[in-house]
Amino acid sequence: MECRVLSIQSHVVRGYVGNKSASFPLQVLGFEVDSINSVQFSNHTGYSHWKGQVLTADELHVLYEGIKLNNVHHYDYVLTGYTRDTSFLEMVVDIVQELKRANPNLVYVCDPVLGDHGSMYVPQNLHPVYKNKVVPVADIITPNQFEAELLTGKDIHSEKDAVEVMDLLHKMGPDTVVITSSDLPSHLGDRFLVSLGSQRTVLPDGTKSTQRVRMEVPKVDAVFVGTGDLFAAMLLAWTHHYPNNLKMACEKTFSVMHHVIKRTISYAHDLAGPGRKPSPPQLELRMVQSKADIEDPAIVMEATVIS
Repeated sequence: MECRVLSIQSHVVRGYVGNKSASFPLQVLGFEVDSINSVQFSNHTGYSHWKGQVLTADELHVLYEGIKLNNVHHYDYVLTGYTRDTSFLEMVVDIVQELKRANPNLVYVCDPVLGDHGSMYVPQNLHPVYKNKVVPVADIITPNQFEAELLTGKDIHSEKDAVEVMDLLHKMGPDTVVITSSDLPSHLGDRFLVSLGSQRTVLPDGTKSTQRVRMEVPKVDAVFVGTGDLFAAMLLAWTHHYPNNLKMACEKTFSVMHHVIKRTISYAHDLAGPGRKPSPPQLELRMVQSKADIEDPAIVMEATVIS
């Protein structure tokens, strides 16, 4: 059965971010991907120079109308990431709601990009739009700790706090929540960070069951761009293959990330040379070279069920 994804994300000519990070891995795993590019830039903004264009909410609407007029707007998934514009985000919500009316089984996967490490890197006025409009229509969300705290108004200082925050996010709408990174101490020491996930499922008898998992993820001493976009795409894919097994979906997703990042950092250091810090072009994700790992990742990250 064909599975089709509408991915509304940024596009770069050179490198991997947004749709460039999401499309190839999803296609490799058998998904049809229709891409709307929210921006078209020469490269990501971590480079010294970048040029390009930004799609407006009206232009997004025009593209969607074109798809609709041809009656090819049946989607199984919608995937979205970084945006800086409230009207664009609100148009995305309108599109998701309309697509869900056409297909009530549609799953909306959203990375609610607001900021990290205590500071926002999008305009403040996006926060209420995500909180009040986007998250309520999302089915799967992938916030980091800062974003999860912002969306719920609750700080995370312990695993118990994290579980309560994920429960609050469930109450807002999404059945699957993965906090991709946190400041919680790892059982394996300070070279690891903690990620947590929670999935709410309805059992055949109508009662609700929640599976929660915890993962210890090795830290990497480098700044990558496009990893969040790859993560959300892989979580979409592996929750599709394992719809009621968050543990397995997370193990597959985090293992893919590990293989891609490991290959990228090794290549970047080889290019940079001994004792030199790799540059943004050298740290572009080694996506094509990781095709086999994306298709069938060796499980190198194990999730612990915490409830």
